[in-house]
Amino acid sequence: MDTKLIQVHCDVECFRRGVIDPKYRIYVNNELFTERTWIFNEDQYLEEMLQIDAPPGKYLIKFELVDPRAATLLVRSFRIGH
Repeated sequence: MDTKLIQVHCDVECFRRGVIDPKYRIYVNNELFTERTWIFNEDQYLEEMLQIDAPPGKYLIKFELVDPRAATLLVRSFRIGH
């Protein structure tokens, strides 16, 4: 089946509960896509961009903190880019 390359953009905010830099993982259809460490200030947000090369269809994108006690993650404004 033919694949198509798309970009998925979203805004990510992280609210720390301590001094350790929180880590989060992104899954696409329950497959680990990437793991990142939040190194930004609380008054900043990150525009996350995922490039997915896959057959057209619906895909579940999930964000998960490695240690949920370390922070709260807010992900919003999903959009498709080119």
